[in-house]
Amino acid sequence: MSQTIPEAAGAVLFVDDERAVRLAGQQALELAGFEVTACDGAERALRHLGRDWPGCLVTDVRMPQMDGLALLARVQEIDPDLPVILITGHGDVPMAVEAMRNGAYDFLEKPFPSDRLTEIARRAVEKRRLVLENRRLRAQIAGGTDPAGTIVGRTPGIERLRATIAAVADTDADVLVFGETGTGKEMVARALHAASRRRKNPFVALNCGAMPETIFESELFGHEAGAFTGAAKRRIGRIEHAGGGTLFLDEIESMPLALQVKLLRVIQERVVEPLGSNEQVPVDLRVVAATKADLRQAADEGKFRADLYYRLNVVVLTIPPLRERRDDIPLLFQHFVAQAAARYNREPRVPSREQMQRLMSQDWPGNVRELRNAADRFVLGLEDVAPAPVSAPSALSLAEQVDLFEKGLIQSELARHRGSVKAAIEALNIPRKTFYDKLKRYGLSREDFID
Repeated sequence: MSQTIPEAAGAVLFVDDERAVRLAGQQALELAGFEVTACDGAERALRHLGRDWPGCLVTDVRMPQMDGLALLARVQEIDPDLPVILITGHGDVPMAVEAMRNGAYDFLEKPFPSDRLTEIARRAVEKRRLVLENRRLRAQIAGGTDPAGTIVGRTPGIERLRATIAAVADTDADVLVFGETGTGKEMVARALHAASRRRKNPFVALNCGAMPETIFESELFGHEAGAFTGAAKRRIGRIEHAGGGTLFLDEIESMPLALQVKLLRVIQERVVEPLGSNEQVPVDLRVVAATKADLRQAADEGKFRADLYYRLNVVVLTIPPLRERRDDIPLLFQHFVAQAAARYNREPRVPSREQMQRLMSQDWPGNVRELRNAADRFVLGLEDVAPAPVSAPSALSLAEQVDLFEKGLIQSELARHRGSVKAAIEALNIPRKTFYDKLKRYGLSREDFID
């Protein structure tokens, strides 16, 4: 039987047949923010465990009926990745070391201080969380679902982006997505498609900047047999293929001017005329175009058709660059680490505080794509998380740079410890009141980091 427990610092199943020890352990863990289920025996504990148990097991070794080693063996059968922490007496240490070789996560020798228990439990729960996230992502990949389609972040710009997507997704309004290279324009287009009633129909993507001009028209509009030399049979173009679904045109600023007028007709009339045909084919589709250029300026300079620009400029989604949403870096990096671990079949790693500081200090000219690549390298162990740190933008004053750095440190620790205030305070080594004053000053909330 499995049970899901709400996340706080994490979930702990504490097993000991001695009531006093059990209550003391439960109290220490709960004061540290854990959700604790206490049991007086192994059989009762097994009723709570399953492959989706979101925490760790702490168990005494010497218990009647079923001892801690037998419980460890049963847990290994249920899920070998579920962390088991053994509580031992002094004479049991060699046995506990052997148990670790056989799959135990760690052991505590009696008597042990409460902070030692909570620290080991915290590390075990963090490992468990990463294991479960790794499994979820692998299942998505195996099922053909792209986990990169999740828009991760809590900064105001990303919240506005998500709200706008939710507002327009299930309409037929065409959309223009604006963002620098690497910000995730196709991800936003896929999110629009996934949230619309067209989600079961094709999502057809075309990179206008990567398409040779000689085949662009045929690729987009299709052609009839004999339309040109080599056209042996009729070919359906990307527009017609997207019927019922979404057509995504990336780098639309690169589309040849001669084809822009034909695309305008498709958008206005919802018909397509293949090369070599006099017949107009009705199409039911939504057009999502993406650009990193200022199309209004390009139109003024004669490099982009003004009528097509105004036709597309109805719903505009702007993706902020990563340097303007530094507060999202800890969450994004952890998300990408979990994805990379799933793809490469590696154990997900947790960056240190120093590594997270370096991540927060970068300008990331390649934006989210560059951060994702850094996460891949981190998981593969090829190099550190980021190049040598750079200074904050020179336009900021010294006080502003200090505030930015301090806010980043606090966010990093809250993210690393899943919203645990106690753990973050200990890591930062500052008084509790000072910590809460800074949360208020920077507009931060621990609840944002629990999930």
